[in-house]
Amino acid sequence: MTFARVRSLLTAAVLVAPVALLASAGGARADATDALSLAGATTVGVHNTYDQAAYPYLAQALDAGSSLIELDTWVNVFTHKWNVSHSNPLGSNNNCVQAKAPADLYTGNRSQNLDSCLDDLRVWLTAHPGHPPVMLKLEMKNGFDATIGMSPAVLDGYIAQHLGGLVYKPADLLRKADGSSYPDLDTAARAGNWPTRSQLAGKVVIEAIPGTFEQANPFDHLWTDTEYAQHLRDLAAAGSLGSAQIFPSVLGAQAGDPRTRYADAGLRPWFVVFDGDASTYLSGSDTAWYDRNHYLVVATDAQNVAPAIDDTNPTPAQASARVAQLAAGHASFVTSDWRSLTTVLPEVLPRG
Repeated sequence: MTFARVRSLLTAAVLVAPVALLASAGGARADATDALSLAGATTVGVHNTYDQAAYPYLAQALDAGSSLIELDTWVNVFTHKWNVSHSNPLGSNNNCVQAKAPADLYTGNRSQNLDSCLDDLRVWLTAHPGHPPVMLKLEMKNGFDATIGMSPAVLDGYIAQHLGGLVYKPADLLRKADGSSYPDLDTAARAGNWPTRSQLAGKVVIEAIPGTFEQANPFDHLWTDTEYAQHLRDLAAAGSLGSAQIFPSVLGAQAGDPRTRYADAGLRPWFVVFDGDASTYLSGSDTAWYDRNHYLVVATDAQNVAPAIDDTNPTPAQASARVAQLAAGHASFVTSDWRSLTTVLPEVLPRG
């Protein structure tokens, strides 16, 4: 085969299969860090990943290497469906399609409901066996509404229907190697019971945070974090924790253990994921405490850590340096709007 022919074939491969090349490169990077536990690594995600301005199709965020994707969900009080949008409580506005196979991920009508977003994620992961774990962040814009059948238990069933066995669940963290279980998530996390990244290959870990509308609603006195933690505690007491799909997050960085805000101390052991502003974490809290206890920390708005860098298009060197800074600061997931930085999004660093 002539050199010209080889060059032609390589050029064609690059043009028609950039995603495959990126996945291959991402796999090589993951190989070097596959022994790290989920709580022992720092990875990179994209804020508001569902936004069409971020990616025309949700799958493209995964193609780009993002380790965290975010969906903003609304309980639609009229249709009793889970919508996905930034600010529309009565309809979906997003980059999810109704994919049944990999070829469907980049075509068809967008602005689908949560079920289609979950299906897109499942189809993509199934087409990329061995892919490193993905964190799915759900911002529950207006929380739950059990009065119309939109409860934590219903959402669990909904997720299980569309993601199936791909979800790494709270009950999985409790399970010991000998088949027995830890009593709660806090005890399991502090014991370092998180699996390695290689053991979590192809898996989805789901966190949920209270939404902005919920927090501003003076009539909502039961936010997502509290309601889902109560749900976990009740399931555990009933011996049914295996049905739970989500890790509730403590939202908002602050000094000390932020779980002390929950007056019901019995809820505190059901929180091992924390989510808040990166700058506040670095300047106002003992981030090593989270790391020592093997808690997960989602550090948002990474671009605003001093000295601030561009929120969408910093240089790759600037973004990589910021990821390294937050890894040293004990973040588990670093998020911003660096949607086009395909050399930075797949980065995996040892935490701390």
